[in-house]
Amino acid sequence: MTMPYYASPEQLMRDRSEYARKGISRGRSVAVLTYADGILFIAENPSATLHKVSELYDRIGFAAVGRYSEFESLRVAGVRLADVRGYSYNRRDVTGRVIANAYAQTLGTVFTEQMKPFEVELCVAEVGTTAETDQLYRLTFDGSIVDEADFVVMGGQAEAVTTHLREHFSPGMALAEALMVGVRALSAVSPAMANGGGDAALLAAAQLEVAVLDRRRPKRAFRRVVGAALHALLGDGDDGAADTGEAAPSAHAPSTPAPGTPPGLGDPAAPDTAGGTEGSGEGGSPSDPGAS
Repeated sequence: MTMPYYASPEQLMRDRSEYARKGISRGRSVAVLTYADGILFIAENPSATLHKVSELYDRIGFAAVGRYSEFESLRVAGVRLADVRGYSYNRRDVTGRVIANAYAQTLGTVFTEQMKPFEVELCVAEVGTTAETDQLYRLTFDGSIVDEADFVVMGGQAEAVTTHLREHFSPGMALAEALMVGVRALSAVSPAMANGGGDAALLAAAQLEVAVLDRRRPKRAFRRVVGAALHALLGDGDDGAADTGEAAPSAHAPSTPAPGTPPGLGDPAAPDTAGGTEGSGEGGSPSDPGAS
Protein backbone atom coordinates (compact mmCIF):
# COMPACT_ATOMS: atom_id res chain seq x y z
CA MET A 1 0.00 0.00 0.00
CA THR A 2 1.35 3.39 -1.00
CA MET A 3 1.50 5.92 1.79
CA PRO A 4 0.26 9.44 0.96
CA TYR A 5 2.81 12.24 0.88
CA TYR A 6 3.04 14.09 4.17
CA ALA A 7 4.89 17.21 5.24
CA SER A 8 4.54 18.92 8.58
CA PRO A 9 2.92 22.38 8.68
CA GLU A 10 6.24 23.82 9.90
CA GLN A 11 8.06 22.42 6.87
CA LEU A 12 5.39 23.74 4.49
CA MET A 13 5.71 27.24 5.96
CA ARG A 14 9.50 27.12 5.73
CA ASP A 15 9.38 26.00 2.09
CA ARG A 16 6.92 28.73 1.16
CA SER A 17 8.96 31.37 2.97
CA GLU A 18 12.16 30.30 1.22
CA TYR A 19 10.42 30.27 -2.16
CA ALA A 20 9.02 33.79 -1.69
CA ARG A 21 12.30 35.21 -0.37
CA LYS A 22 14.24 33.88 -3.34
CA GLY A 23 11.80 35.46 -5.77
CA ILE A 24 11.88 38.83 -4.02
CA SER A 25 15.68 38.89 -3.72
CA ARG A 26 16.04 38.59 -7.50
CA GLY A 27 14.34 41.97 -7.99
CA ARG A 28 15.94 45.40 -7.96
CA SER A 29 15.74 47.34 -4.72
CA VAL A 30 13.30 50.09 -3.76
CA ALA A 31 13.92 52.69 -1.04
CA VAL A 32 11.26 54.87 0.60
CA LEU A 33 12.63 57.78 2.66
CA THR A 34 11.18 60.68 4.58
CA TYR A 35 12.48 64.18 3.82
CA ALA A 36 11.68 67.70 4.98
CA ASP A 37 8.56 68.18 2.83
CA GLY A 38 7.19 64.66 2.64
CA ILE A 39 8.09 61.13 1.55
CA LEU A 40 10.44 60.14 -1.28
CA PHE A 41 10.22 56.95 -3.36
CA ILE A 42 13.32 55.74 -5.24
CA ALA A 43 13.32 52.55 -7.32
CA GLU A 44 15.89 51.10 -9.64
CA ASN A 45 13.60 50.54 -12.61
CA PRO A 46 14.67 50.99 -16.24
CA SER A 47 11.11 50.44 -17.48
CA ALA A 48 9.12 53.55 -18.33
CA THR A 49 5.73 51.83 -18.14
CA LEU A 50 5.91 49.01 -15.54
CA HIS A 51 5.89 51.13 -12.40
CA LYS A 52 7.03 49.96 -8.98
CA VAL A 53 5.79 53.20 -7.37
CA SER A 54 2.24 54.52 -7.67
CA GLU A 55 -0.48 56.59 -6.05
CA LEU A 56 -3.24 54.91 -4.03
CA TYR A 57 -5.20 57.93 -2.80
CA ASP A 58 -4.91 61.65 -2.08
CA ARG A 59 -1.98 61.43 0.34
CA ILE A 60 -1.12 57.73 0.19
CA GLY A 61 1.55 56.12 -1.99
CA PHE A 62 2.49 52.53 -2.84
CA ALA A 63 5.84 50.88 -3.59
CA ALA A 64 6.53 47.21 -4.29
CA VAL A 65 9.17 44.70 -5.35
CA GLY A 66 8.85 41.14 -6.61
CA ARG A 67 6.59 39.65 -9.26
CA TYR A 68 4.98 42.50 -11.18
CA SER A 69 1.69 40.79 -12.00
CA GLU A 70 1.08 40.01 -8.34
CA PHE A 71 1.85 43.40 -6.83
CA GLU A 72 0.00 45.16 -9.64
CA SER A 73 -3.15 43.24 -8.74
CA LEU A 74 -2.66 44.30 -5.11
CA ARG A 75 -2.19 47.93 -6.16
CA VAL A 76 -5.44 47.90 -8.14
CA ALA A 77 -7.27 46.33 -5.19
CA GLY A 78 -5.88 49.03 -2.90
CA VAL A 79 -7.08 51.80 -5.22
CA ARG A 80 -10.57 50.27 -5.34
CA LEU A 81 -10.68 49.89 -1.57
CA ALA A 82 -9.66 53.52 -1.07
CA ASP A 83 -12.18 54.82 -3.62
CA VAL A 84 -15.09 52.81 -2.18
CA ARG A 85 -14.27 53.75 1.41
CA GLY A 86 -13.82 57.43 0.56
CA TYR A 87 -17.08 57.51 -1.39
CA SER A 88 -19.09 55.55 1.21
CA TYR A 89 -17.85 57.41 4.27
CA ASN A 90 -15.43 60.32 4.07
CA ARG A 91 -12.13 60.95 2.35
CA ARG A 92 -10.52 61.39 5.78
CA ASP A 93 -11.47 57.79 6.59
CA VAL A 94 -9.06 56.53 3.94
CA THR A 95 -5.74 56.08 5.76
CA GLY A 96 -2.53 54.23 5.12
CA ARG A 97 -3.18 52.02 8.14
CA VAL A 98 -6.53 50.84 6.76
CA ILE A 99 -5.04 49.92 3.39
CA ALA A 100 -1.98 48.29 4.95
CA ASN A 101 -4.19 46.14 7.18
CA ALA A 102 -6.24 45.03 4.17
CA TYR A 103 -3.04 44.09 2.32
CA ALA A 104 -1.78 42.19 5.38
CA GLN A 105 -4.98 40.13 5.54
CA THR A 106 -4.82 39.31 1.82
CA LEU A 107 -1.14 38.33 1.87
CA GLY A 108 -1.62 36.26 5.03
CA THR A 109 -4.56 34.38 3.53
CA VAL A 110 -2.68 33.60 0.31
CA PHE A 111 0.40 32.50 2.24
CA THR A 112 -1.46 30.04 4.47
CA GLU A 113 -4.16 28.74 2.12
CA GLN A 114 -2.62 28.74 -1.35
CA MET A 115 0.09 26.40 -2.59
CA LYS A 116 2.17 29.27 -3.96
CA PRO A 117 2.64 32.48 -1.90
CA PHE A 118 2.86 35.93 -3.43
CA GLU A 119 6.45 36.84 -4.28
CA VAL A 120 6.03 40.47 -3.25
CA GLU A 121 7.03 42.95 -0.61
CA LEU A 122 5.06 46.19 -0.21
CA CYS A 123 5.34 49.61 1.35
CA VAL A 124 2.27 51.78 2.01
CA ALA A 125 3.23 55.38 2.82
CA GLU A 126 0.99 58.20 4.02
CA VAL A 127 2.24 61.77 4.25
CA GLY A 128 0.96 63.80 7.19
CA THR A 129 0.65 67.50 7.84
CA THR A 130 3.95 67.36 9.76
CA ALA A 131 6.98 65.10 9.61
CA GLU A 132 5.98 63.51 12.92
CA THR A 133 2.70 62.26 11.41
CA ASP A 134 4.23 60.59 8.33
CA GLN A 135 3.58 56.84 8.23
CA LEU A 136 5.54 54.05 6.55
CA TYR A 137 4.14 50.50 6.62
CA ARG A 138 6.20 47.58 5.38
CA LEU A 139 4.37 44.36 4.43
CA THR A 140 6.02 41.05 3.69
CA PHE A 141 4.83 38.05 1.67
CA ASP A 142 3.37 36.28 4.72
CA GLY A 143 1.14 39.19 5.76
CA SER A 144 3.43 40.59 8.47
CA ILE A 145 3.12 44.36 8.87
CA VAL A 146 5.63 46.70 10.51
CA ASP A 147 5.38 50.44 11.15
CA GLU A 148 8.81 51.77 10.10
CA ALA A 149 10.47 55.09 10.94
CA ASP A 150 12.56 57.27 8.58
CA PHE A 151 13.00 54.79 5.70
CA VAL A 152 12.08 51.40 4.24
CA VAL A 153 14.19 49.25 1.89
CA MET A 154 12.80 46.27 -0.02
CA GLY A 155 14.01 43.69 -2.51
CA GLY A 156 17.43 42.94 -3.96
CA GLN A 157 20.22 43.42 -1.42
CA ALA A 158 17.99 45.16 1.10
CA GLU A 159 20.31 44.61 4.05
CA ALA A 160 23.26 46.29 2.32
CA VAL A 161 21.12 49.26 1.25
CA THR A 162 19.71 49.57 4.77
CA THR A 163 23.21 49.60 6.25
CA HIS A 164 24.23 52.39 3.86
CA LEU A 165 21.16 54.45 4.74
CA ARG A 166 21.72 54.03 8.48
CA GLU A 167 25.16 55.58 8.03
CA HIS A 168 24.16 58.50 5.80
CA PHE A 169 20.46 59.24 6.37
CA SER A 170 19.35 62.01 8.72
CA PRO A 171 15.78 63.21 9.35
CA GLY A 172 14.68 66.49 7.79
CA MET A 173 16.93 66.44 4.73
CA ALA A 174 16.05 68.51 1.67
CA LEU A 175 14.68 66.66 -1.35
CA ALA A 176 17.91 66.82 -3.39
CA GLU A 177 20.00 65.63 -0.45
CA ALA A 178 17.64 62.76 0.38
CA LEU A 179 17.54 61.71 -3.27
CA MET A 180 21.32 61.60 -3.52
CA VAL A 181 21.59 59.56 -0.31
CA GLY A 182 19.05 57.07 -1.63
CA VAL A 183 20.60 56.85 -5.11
CA ARG A 184 24.07 56.27 -3.67
CA ALA A 185 22.71 53.47 -1.47
CA LEU A 186 20.98 51.77 -4.42
CA SER A 187 23.97 52.29 -6.73
CA ALA A 188 26.37 50.68 -4.25
CA VAL A 189 24.62 47.29 -4.64
CA SER A 190 23.20 47.57 -8.17
CA PRO A 191 24.27 44.87 -10.66
CA ALA A 192 24.25 47.57 -13.36
CA MET A 193 27.00 49.46 -11.52
CA ALA A 194 29.03 46.31 -10.82
CA ASN A 195 29.54 45.83 -14.56
CA GLY A 196 31.99 48.67 -14.84
CA GLY A 197 30.89 51.73 -12.97
CA GLY A 198 32.96 51.35 -9.83
CA ASP A 199 32.11 52.70 -6.41
CA ALA A 200 31.91 56.30 -7.65
CA ALA A 201 29.31 55.56 -10.34
CA LEU A 202 25.67 56.39 -9.72
CA LEU A 203 22.54 55.10 -11.38
CA ALA A 204 21.46 57.38 -14.22
CA ALA A 205 18.09 59.10 -14.36
CA ALA A 206 16.95 56.64 -17.07
CA GLN A 207 17.50 53.76 -14.62
CA LEU A 208 15.49 55.33 -11.80
CA GLU A 209 11.83 55.71 -10.95
CA VAL A 210 11.38 58.60 -8.51
CA ALA A 211 8.23 60.04 -6.94
CA VAL A 212 7.25 62.09 -3.90
CA LEU A 213 4.36 62.61 -1.54
CA ASP A 214 4.61 66.38 -1.05
CA ARG A 215 2.86 67.49 2.16
CA ARG A 216 2.68 71.09 0.88
CA ARG A 217 0.09 70.16 -1.73
CA PRO A 218 -3.42 70.81 -0.40
CA LYS A 219 -5.05 67.70 -1.88
CA ARG A 220 -3.27 65.16 -4.09
CA ALA A 221 0.25 64.86 -2.74
CA PHE A 222 1.69 62.26 -5.15
CA ARG A 223 3.88 63.43 -8.01
CA ARG A 224 6.43 61.66 -10.19
CA VAL A 225 9.84 63.34 -10.52
CA VAL A 226 10.82 63.07 -14.18
CA GLY A 227 12.65 64.85 -16.97
CA ALA A 228 14.45 68.10 -16.21
CA ALA A 229 13.31 68.00 -12.58
CA LEU A 230 15.04 64.67 -11.97
CA HIS A 231 18.19 65.64 -13.87
CA ALA A 232 18.50 68.83 -11.85
CA LEU A 233 18.08 67.03 -8.53
CA LEU A 234 20.72 64.49 -9.55
CA GLY A 235 23.07 67.26 -10.64
CA ASP A 236 23.21 66.08 -14.26
CA GLY A 237 24.40 68.51 -16.88
CA ASP A 238 21.65 67.80 -19.42
CA ASP A 239 18.73 69.45 -17.62
CA GLY A 240 16.87 72.46 -18.94
CA ALA A 241 18.89 75.05 -16.99
CA ALA A 242 22.16 73.82 -18.49
CA ASP A 243 21.15 75.00 -21.96
CA THR A 244 20.90 78.61 -20.82
CA GLY A 245 24.09 78.67 -18.77
CA GLU A 246 22.13 79.37 -15.58
CA ALA A 247 22.61 77.58 -12.28
CA ALA A 248 20.13 74.84 -11.54
CA PRO A 249 17.29 76.17 -9.37
CA SER A 250 16.74 74.82 -5.88
CA ALA A 251 14.45 71.86 -5.31
CA HIS A 252 10.70 72.58 -5.62
CA ALA A 253 11.24 76.12 -7.03
CA PRO A 254 8.73 76.50 -9.92
CA SER A 255 10.38 76.94 -13.32
CA THR A 256 9.50 76.48 -16.99
CA PRO A 257 10.91 73.21 -18.34
CA ALA A 258 12.69 72.92 -21.67
CA PRO A 259 10.43 72.23 -24.69
CA GLY A 260 9.26 68.65 -24.68
CA THR A 261 10.40 68.03 -21.11
CA PRO A 262 7.89 66.51 -18.67
CA PRO A 263 6.90 69.11 -16.06
CA GLY A 264 8.02 66.91 -13.16
CA LEU A 265 7.12 68.13 -9.69
CA GLY A 266 5.08 71.12 -10.76
CA ASP A 267 3.81 73.93 -8.59
CA PRO A 268 2.75 72.90 -5.05
CA ALA A 269 -0.06 75.46 -5.23
CA ALA A 270 -1.64 73.59 -8.18
CA PRO A 271 -2.53 70.16 -6.75
CA ASP A 272 -4.00 68.55 -9.85
CA THR A 273 -2.27 70.11 -12.84
CA ALA A 274 1.41 69.17 -12.74
CA GLY A 275 2.46 66.83 -15.51
CA GLY A 276 -0.18 64.97 -17.82
CA THR A 277 -3.88 65.53 -18.01
CA GLU A 278 -5.73 67.37 -15.31
CA GLY A 279 -6.92 65.12 -12.50
CA SER A 280 -4.93 62.13 -13.76
CA GLY A 281 -2.62 62.01 -10.76
CA GLU A 282 0.34 61.82 -13.16
CA GLY A 283 0.58 65.49 -14.17
CA GLY A 284 -0.86 68.24 -16.41
CA SER A 285 -0.52 70.07 -19.69
CA PRO A 286 2.87 71.04 -21.23
CA SER A 287 2.21 74.67 -20.33
CA ASP A 288 2.18 73.89 -16.60
CA PRO A 289 5.24 75.05 -14.68
CA GLY A 290 7.72 72.38 -13.53
CA ALA A 291 10.18 72.35 -10.69
CA SER A 292 13.74 71.13 -10.70
